Amino acid sequence: MTRLTPLFFAATIALTPADAARSAGAEEPVLEIVTFRLAEGADDAAFVEAARGTEAKLRERGALTRRFLTKDETGTWTDVIEWTSMAEALAAAEAVMASEAFAPFSAMIDPASVEMRHAPILWRME
Repeated sequence: MTRLTPLFFAATIALTPADAARSAGAEEPVLEIVTFRLAEGADDAAFVEAARGTEAKLRERGALTRRFLTKDETGTWTDVIEWTSMAEALAAAEAVMASEAFAPFSAMIDPASVEMRHAPILWRME
């Protein structure tokens, strides 16, 4: 399996103009929504275990509210992380690029399939 480089992650977290404008001073919670497929030969159970291995690194900033990892019937995975703010989401993305804890997780993702976006949470039903 191929190991994803920090440059790959930098390319996938490129912000849209709306993201950049919101990151300037917004303190509203944000969802990070990443869809992707696994690399050929990657095992679902091993991938979920690798995702569990990223938990400590994601939690260390204290800005992660919750995270969901799903896989639909087409084989598309979705990783949804709720952050306390856009600034925290972007800072976490930088920390992830430098973290060895993410290497096993990243290595199982097909880089050509990755789509990432950020969206502020405007309303939530509790």
